[in-house]
Amino acid sequence: MVIVMKPGASDASIKHVIDYVTENGFQTHLSKGTETTIIGLIGDKSKLNYDNLKIFEGVDKLVQVTESYKLANKKFHPKPSKIKVGNTYIGPDNLTIMAGPCAVENEDQMMIVAEAVKKAGATIIRGGAYKPRTSPYSFQGLGEEGLKYMKEASEATGLATISEVISLESVNAAAKYVDMLQIGARNMQNFYLLKEVGRTGLPVLLKRGLSSTIDEWLNAAEYIISEGNPNVVLCERGIRTFETATRNTLDISAVPVLKERTHLPVVVDPSHATGVRSYVTPLAKSAIAAGADGLMIEVHNDPAKALSDGAQSLTFEQFENLTKEIRPYAELSKRTF
Repeated sequence: MVIVMKPGASDASIKHVIDYVTENGFQTHLSKGTETTIIGLIGDKSKLNYDNLKIFEGVDKLVQVTESYKLANKKFHPKPSKIKVGNTYIGPDNLTIMAGPCAVENEDQMMIVAEAVKKAGATIIRGGAYKPRTSPYSFQGLGEEGLKYMKEASEATGLATISEVISLESVNAAAKYVDMLQIGARNMQNFYLLKEVGRTGLPVLLKRGLSSTIDEWLNAAEYIISEGNPNVVLCERGIRTFETATRNTLDISAVPVLKERTHLPVVVDPSHATGVRSYVTPLAKSAIAAGADGLMIEVHNDPAKALSDGAQSLTFEQFENLTKEIRPYAELSKRTF
């Protein structure tokens, strides 16, 4: 349930309400706007006397939240969230570009790629140190060594960093080196892992599962936020459908749906969605037009020799052209990058 306070309600009135519901066993989430304050409640609704609550000074109305996700819900937090990652932000007026190789391969590669993507407009460098692959014989990543290379590239260029984690061990290692943790599609409903990244307090990029509904996705985000970590960004990366022309099917409609249901920023990954580099730029444009807060793009210094996902990775020249082509779309959307 959500308690909407009257415009200009005093701090004393707000505190009185919070104290009352807390005494009745509820957790509260306070969202203060310029005019209206909202108090979100989480707990057993049967224990609360609604009639008493309605007559509290400063209370305007009570709104039932029927969705199972509460903290990720826009009803709890009407104002769009702005998530700090290193020295940059994701949402709501900024267009964030995350770029880099699917997998960290060596020290020189990370430094070369970091310098190139920063020059083209990226503010966050991505790279996989732990790679959950479909085949056990595919390259699985360099582990902590790869994270160290990312840290070095960050220190040299000033870019923030993001890398995927797949286990408690990888969470503990990554937390020492990167600015943002990524939960991949295969682990979206690994609830133990979601709780662990929530406890780190670090920003988390939560990718949509291969066949997950939007409600399942938002409930996965709820696991992270419920651990006291509100710094969650959602990433649409394509879902599995009957279509085989692309690697996955990019659900561009997920962007406006999420904007209606949640305050969390939304990023789109057109690289994993298509698996084909020639489709990345047009889908990046459509993502911005739909209202995305950012893009995640795979970029490699030599895609033909990439150890992972070379077919969808852009060259430096292609990435630079992409950032030039999307700039007018960002300006029309009143976003800066």
